[in-house]
Amino acid sequence: MKRRTANVKERYNWPVTILLIAGIVLIILLPLYMALMIAIKDPSDMNNILALPTKLRLQNFVDAWNMTNFPRKFFNTAFITVINLIFTLITNSFAAYAITRNRKKSKFFSIMYYYFISAMFIPFQVIMLPLVVQANTFHLDNIYGITFLYIIFGLPMNTFLYTGAVKAIPEALDEAAMIDGANPIQTFSRIIFPVLKPTTATVAILSFMWTWNDFTMPLVLLSDESQQTLQLAQYVFKKQFSVDYNLAFASYLLVLAPVLIVYLFCQKWIMNGVVAGAVK
Repeated sequence: MKRRTANVKERYNWPVTILLIAGIVLIILLPLYMALMIAIKDPSDMNNILALPTKLRLQNFVDAWNMTNFPRKFFNTAFITVINLIFTLITNSFAAYAITRNRKKSKFFSIMYYYFISAMFIPFQVIMLPLVVQANTFHLDNIYGITFLYIIFGLPMNTFLYTGAVKAIPEALDEAAMIDGANPIQTFSRIIFPVLKPTTATVAILSFMWTWNDFTMPLVLLSDESQQTLQLAQYVFKKQFSVDYNLAFASYLLVLAPVLIVYLFCQKWIMNGVVAGAVK
């Protein structure tokens, strides 16, 4: 009787599951479909944004490329992202290693851990105006300064991820390296850091997506038009009384393409690293 009841419930659960999956897929794909349809349409063909275009207009992508000065803005965005990734992976991982290995020995490192983690609960909007003042004072309102700020603001989340991974590495490896004459830096760089590859991949991907897509920090810090990022360049399509939606959505797709490609190829490392860091 129980088995028959379970079979009946399972038979009725399948349609519900299929409907939920279809609904989720629709919610995810519909905005992308709308963006693509608008991007390849002629302005005169905008009566129904969901309908297929009567004529294909790829010139929108060319016009968007020229209006946003795409190569220059792409270089600025890529420069900030790549430099941020390099120094984030080096400094944040070593900081997490030092904190994890010394938390039980020193209250200072324990306090530093909770100090870094507590920053995760402070919204950026709360410190935005003070940050602008300090950035202007110390001449950080440029692509070099904003890269440094990205490294700092990424430290709380990255510390959380890296400390969870370092905890799972036996301290016997550190002791063996010390017996062989290795100092802490050599121990970290040659033994610990290679073991952290899954977490490092996760931090790299999340940092890349955050830095590439960020709009708020460049908006408040980068006043020089030649140093602006791709996200700020989208303002060029907004006129006083209208918006060039076809060109704007074509530009949005150009900006979205790199981070979407990275995410599609690297999503398994994102999930594996986050779960490993949370559990361990």
